[in-house]
Amino acid sequence: QVQLVESGGGLVQTGGSLRLSCAASVRTFSTYAMGWFRQAPGKERELVAAITSSGVYTNYADSVKGRFTIARDNAKNTVYLQMNSLKPEDSAVYSCAAGRTPYGSYLPAPREYDYWGQGTQVTVSS
Repeated sequence: QVQLVESGGGLVQTGGSLRLSCAASVRTFSTYAMGWFRQAPGKERELVAAITSSGVYTNYADSVKGRFTIARDNAKNTVYLQMNSLKPEDSAVYSCAAGRTPYGSYLPAPREYDYWGQGTQVTVSS
């Protein structure tokens, strides 16, 4: 069982920055691919960023490329999402997720993840 706890959400003005953290309670954290997802009211959950278990490869939604950065520290069992140049349309509940793949790749779809955090609210005011 993997428990994921997000932190770092909050209220920020347009153009501001936030850094989300997701701490995992599992000794084998380095074997899990990780992802950050978001869901706004009335919208489907979407992948924001994904990272392989090694941290070498990442993938981003087109809407956040160049503004968001996903990274992980396997020694601290933590994955991060640095969000810069925030826009009102980035407002959502952000959740981290963990999943395994035998290929060491990142996981693009929610159904491929086995464990989810509770989420943290990000609100960007205009």
